[in-house]
Amino acid sequence: RVHIRIIEGNKERVQVFEGVVLRRRKGNMGATFTVRKISHGVGVEKTFALHSPRLEKVEIVSRGKVRRSRLYYLRERRGKAARIKEKGLR
Repeated sequence: RVHIRIIEGNKERVQVFEGVVLRRRKGNMGATFTVRKISHGVGVEKTFALHSPRLEKVEIVSRGKVRRSRLYYLRERRGKAARIKEKGLR
């Protein structure tokens, strides 16, 4: 769950984006991570800069057991096939 600060005109609000982390690009200041969620039947992916000042906070809702570092294969999966085995939150 990613909390990102959004500025619309002169108003500022925090928007929550919750989904599965598909990838994490490491690096010093250029580190990014990509989150995917299904919104109204359409897949939405957003890439966030890890050190962005707009990034309010990042919560880990649950951890999954996967055997890949990049989960791009989830893009083709639908419904229950796109689930990830739960590992439990520590």
